[in-house]
Amino acid sequence: MKKGYKALLAEADAEVAAIDTTEAATLLGRDDVVFVDLRDPREREREGVIPAAFSCPRGMLEFWVDPESPYAKPIFTEPKRFVFFCAGGWRSALAAKTVQDMGLENVCHMAGGFGAWKKAGRPVEDLPPPKSKG
Repeated sequence: MKKGYKALLAEADAEVAAIDTTEAATLLGRDDVVFVDLRDPREREREGVIPAAFSCPRGMLEFWVDPESPYAKPIFTEPKRFVFFCAGGWRSALAAKTVQDMGLENVCHMAGGFGAWKKAGRPVEDLPPPKSKG
């Protein structure tokens, strides 16, 4: 192994701004801020979501951010601050570094992730049950 996850996380921590849940809570609901939920759908269904967060599964991030990708999402071209979060803060640190390296500006991640957000008693919503097919 040339570089393990600990080294990758250390690099991300050195290069990407991290905010705590107190600071993140002051940003929630602002028009110039997008909370980006990197958790997979099962995590979101099981644990709930931060109100109005944009869901971007981690595996699609680079494709959704790159405007030249056929999967590009226009939200990532808007002049906003992007607050990335996952369950515990590791995926979001790596993701924020990746998009920052790609050229996305005004990026940070929420230290401690959704778990810290929920533990701090911040707003959480349940996802509606999936629609049945048929």
